[in-house]
Amino acid sequence: MTTSAIRNKLYDYIRIADDKKIKAIYTMLEEDIEQKLDWWKDNSFVQELDAEYNSWKDGKAKGYSMAEVEKELKKAATKKTKK
Repeated sequence: MTTSAIRNKLYDYIRIADDKKIKAIYTMLEEDIEQKLDWWKDNSFVQELDAEYNSWKDGKAKGYSMAEVEKELKKAATKKTKK
């Protein structure tokens, strides 16, 4: 099974799992989750974001407006519900 398929199964499971199971899953992963959420403390990640931002600002990389992002999200959600 691909990582993507596993990720989707986990998303689906978490949406319907009861409170006790959600709390148990969170307890098992809490330390890892909290570390991931502190992205601003990861210097290499922040440098990568800065480089991407500067590339966009200098016109070397394409950016997307919020309207474009919202349109793509709606399109993706529509495809998912049709499956």
